[in-house]
Amino acid sequence: MKKLSAILRNKEIMNRLLFTVMILLVFRIGAQITVPGVTLGEELSGYLSENNALSLMNLLGGGTLQTFSIFALGVSPYITAQIIIQLLSTDVLPALSELKRQGQYGRRKIELATRYLTLMIGAVQAYGIIQTMMNNEYISFEAGSYEWLTYIYVVVIMLAGSLLVMWLGDQISSKGIGNGISMIIFAGIVASLPTQISQAFATWVLSSQGTGSELAGIFQFVLYILAYLAIIAFVTFIELSKRKIPVQHSGKSGGQTQSMARASFLPIKINSAGVIPVIFASSILMVPSVIVAFVDPGASDAQWLGIFNTSTLYEMPWFNGGSWYMPWGLIIYIVLTVLFTFFYSNLQINPQQLAENFQKNGSYIPGIRPGNETERYVRKVLNRVTVIGAAALAFIASLPSILTMSGIFGSNTSLALGGTGMIIVVGVALELNNQIDGLLAGKSFDEVVAGGGR
Repeated sequence: MKKLSAILRNKEIMNRLLFTVMILLVFRIGAQITVPGVTLGEELSGYLSENNALSLMNLLGGGTLQTFSIFALGVSPYITAQIIIQLLSTDVLPALSELKRQGQYGRRKIELATRYLTLMIGAVQAYGIIQTMMNNEYISFEAGSYEWLTYIYVVVIMLAGSLLVMWLGDQISSKGIGNGISMIIFAGIVASLPTQISQAFATWVLSSQGTGSELAGIFQFVLYILAYLAIIAFVTFIELSKRKIPVQHSGKSGGQTQSMARASFLPIKINSAGVIPVIFASSILMVPSVIVAFVDPGASDAQWLGIFNTSTLYEMPWFNGGSWYMPWGLIIYIVLTVLFTFFYSNLQINPQQLAENFQKNGSYIPGIRPGNETERYVRKVLNRVTVIGAAALAFIASLPSILTMSGIFGSNTSLALGGTGMIIVVGVALELNNQIDGLLAGKSFDEVVAGGGR
C-alpha cells in the first residue's frame, strides 16, 4: 500500500501510466477491426487455440490474428528482423559489426536496416498466413475480378498495421512506461486471461451443477488455479535467479569497505536469453508452411506438414500395416529452443568482449588471471547456468503442447497452462516493477536535494 500511495502521488509516473493506457486502448480498438474485404470462417478461433506456429503469432499480436484485424501481423515481423540483425552483427556481416561499434549513429543505421527487413519479412509472413488460411477455409475474400489484386491489398493493409503497431510501441517507450513492444504483447496476453479463467470455471464448476459432482468440480477448478499460481511462481523464480561472480577493481580495493566488496559482482541470469529462443524456434517451425504456400499453394494442408505441429502426434508406418506415433514437432521445438538459448545467452553476455573490458578497466575476478583465463571461466559459468535456464525455458514453453497431447483438458486446448505467454507476462511485469522503483527512487533523491539534504 505504501508503494501504491507513492505511485499515486508521483505526477510523472501517473502521466506515463495514463499515456501507456491510452496507447494500449488504441491498440485494442484496432485489434477488433477486421481487414476490409475478408470474411472469417467459423473454425478460425479453434485452429488458433491449438499450439502451432500461427497460435504464437496470435499470442504475440494480442489475439489480432483471431479476428484477422488490421494489426494481424502484430510485432512478430519486427521481432524476427531484430533477431536476424543481431545474429548478422556478430561478425557475420562486417558492415553491420562496424556499425554496431559506432555508437548512436551506428544504432540508428542498424534500426533503419531492421525496419526495412521488417517490411520484407512481414510481406512474406502475410502472404503465407493468407494462403494457409485460405486453403483451409478459415478466411475468404469477397468475390472480385482480380484475386491477385485482393492479395496485394490485404498484404499492404497488414504491413501498414504492423508498422503502426511498431510506432505505437515507440511512443510507449519514449513517453510511457516500460518497453513499448513488450507492453503491447503484455496487454494482449493479459486481456485473454479472464476468458481463460472463465472457461475453466464453466468447464468444471458450472458444468457439474445438478450432476451430483459439484464438490469434485470445485476441487478441480481450485486445483487448476493453484497450478496456475505455482507455474507463475516458478517462472518468476527462474527470471530472478542469477549467478553472482565476484569482481574486484584494482586501485579501489584499498578504500572499499567489506559491504562494498560484497556488492561488487557480475550477475549472470539463469535465463539470459529471455523469451527470444522460443519466438525464433516457433518462427523456424513456421517456415516450411510459408515456403509451401509460395511454391505449391494447394499443398499447404499436406499431411507431412504435421511433423512441424508441436501439439500433435505424427503417425508413421510400421511393420504389417501397423503404425506408431511420435511428437516430432514438439521434439524439434524443444531442441531448437535449447540451442537458441545457448546461442543467444553467449550473444547477450559475450565472454570474450567481457574479458577485454575487464582488462581495459583494471577489473578482475579473484583467483582468475585476466585475459583468456577470464574468458574461459566466464564462458564455463555461463554455459553451466544456461543448462538450467534452457531446461526451464523448454519445459515452460512446451508445457501447453504436452498437456494438449495428454488429453487432460479434452477438446478445450485453450485451458493448457504455461507457455510463452506466461514467460512474457512475468518478464514484462518484473521489468515494469523495476522501472517504477527507479522512477520512485529518482523522485525521492530530487526531494532530498530540494530539501537541502534534510
